Amino acid sequence: MSDEPAVTPDPLPAPIVVEKGVVEQGVVEQGVVENASGPRWFRRLSSVLFVVFCFELGLFLLVYPWTDAWADNYFSVAVPDSALSTWRTLWNNPYVRGGVSGLGLVNVWIAVAEVFRMFAGRSQTGQ
Repeated sequence: MSDEPAVTPDPLPAPIVVEKGVVEQGVVEQGVVENASGPRWFRRLSSVLFVVFCFELGLFLLVYPWTDAWADNYFSVAVPDSALSTWRTLWNNPYVRGGVSGLGLVNVWIAVAEVFRMFAGRSQTGQ
C-alpha cells in the first residue's frame, strides 16, 4: 500500500433543468440562462470584430494585387535566382491577381453575410 491519495474522476455535470424544460448547453445563474458560448455582449463583440477583420482583409486582397506595389514586394523576389524570371511572370499574371482578388471578394461576402446574420438574429429575438 502506498500513502498516495486515490484519484477519482470528477462526476459528469447533470443537465440544467428550468421550470419550462431542459436547457441544452446553458448556464443558469439566478434565473438567467446564458448560452455556453458566452454572454450576449461577448457574442456581439466577437461578431463585430469578425466582420471588421473579414471586411478589411477582403478589401486589401481585392485592391492590392492591382497596385504597383504588388510587383515590388518581398514575395515577388523570394525565390532563388534560377527561377526568378518564371516566378515574376507568374506573380504578375493577371489570372493570379484575379484569383487573389477573388479571395478578397469572398472575404467581403463573408463579412456582409455575417452582418445580415447578426441583424436577423436580433430581429428574431425581438431586441
